[in-house]
Amino acid sequence: MTARAWAELLRVSALFTVPGDALAGAAASGRRPDRGTVLAVGASLCLYEAGMALNDWADREEDAVDRPHRPIPSGRIAPAAALAAAGALTAAGLGLAGLAGRPALAVATGLAATVWAYDLRLKHTPAGPAAMAAARGLDLLLGATATGRAGRTAGAVAPGTGAGAGAEAGPGPGSTCGSATAPGSARGTAQVARGSVLGALPAAGLLGAHTYAVTAVSRHEAHGGSTTAPLAALAAVAALGAAALHTRQGRREDQEPAPHTGFGRLDESPLPRPSHRTPATPARTASGLVRTALTGSYVRTAAVPLLHAALNPSPPLTQRAVGGGIRAMIPLQAALAARTGAVGTALAVMGLVPIARTLARKVSPT
Repeated sequence: MTARAWAELLRVSALFTVPGDALAGAAASGRRPDRGTVLAVGASLCLYEAGMALNDWADREEDAVDRPHRPIPSGRIAPAAALAAAGALTAAGLGLAGLAGRPALAVATGLAATVWAYDLRLKHTPAGPAAMAAARGLDLLLGATATGRAGRTAGAVAPGTGAGAGAEAGPGPGSTCGSATAPGSARGTAQVARGSVLGALPAAGLLGAHTYAVTAVSRHEAHGGSTTAPLAALAAVAALGAAALHTRQGRREDQEPAPHTGFGRLDESPLPRPSHRTPATPARTASGLVRTALTGSYVRTAAVPLLHAALNPSPPLTQRAVGGGIRAMIPLQAALAARTGAVGTALAVMGLVPIARTLARKVSPT
């Protein structure tokens, strides 16, 4: 059992498509990456690698016929060792998620269950692509629920306004009629976590749709012969690229809501009519250019090999299309982060592309 064999089993070249899930989730939740995001990235990496090890353990008999060079059928890694690694990595992933809070642990538990269900049961059924899509979507939501946990439990509201006053003084002027939740309470944390999930659902849906399309193509990589799957995936990539170009604005963590009492705003003057056109600024223009460039990189990375596979659905070209779809997740994650205005996070995610490309030349991501 060599390091090379484990690198092949765990598909380390595809590992760098994982951190962007949590980072895109943090951006979609409207918060800056923090310690919770780091824990979410660690949990995601462990659960992803657990899925890789479990996948080859479950497919060991099939690989002995179609891919005898894989680590388990070639005898370089024992089946029991691969299964033990899957279990240990799953436990480590859940442990890291637990350090990020109960909401993150709940999402990670669902992610782990989806991974094991896919590898052991759903992979060769019609539900297989949907299970993979759900796993990627949950991975993004893991980053959204884990980010900002310290701020949720330690935040406070100025006395006399908002939830803080209602929690301390009870019903009365300046309260929320007894319906406020005290900062740091279990109920308050759950409400904020629920808001993070809802805010990140559109990004999770887009990432899940890409995963579904790539997984549908991967079902034909051993034998080839399918033109429909690459064409459908090509159409999905075009649609996802168009969706990623649309800006999704949400309240960032450094933007405070307007002051209010429990019975209404402090200033009861009529609200100005919102403008349908956002004034252009140099920063906004630069953000739009970055988002456009990232989206173009995503479409190019995924679409070119898919087009080749559609024109010639041979096993090598189909495998190349799957590899391109996997690598395209990085610019897609970056585009989703830039879509919310988190340009710094988007550029950090794109920094993983050269590493993934270099490792893909040494270890196949499929």
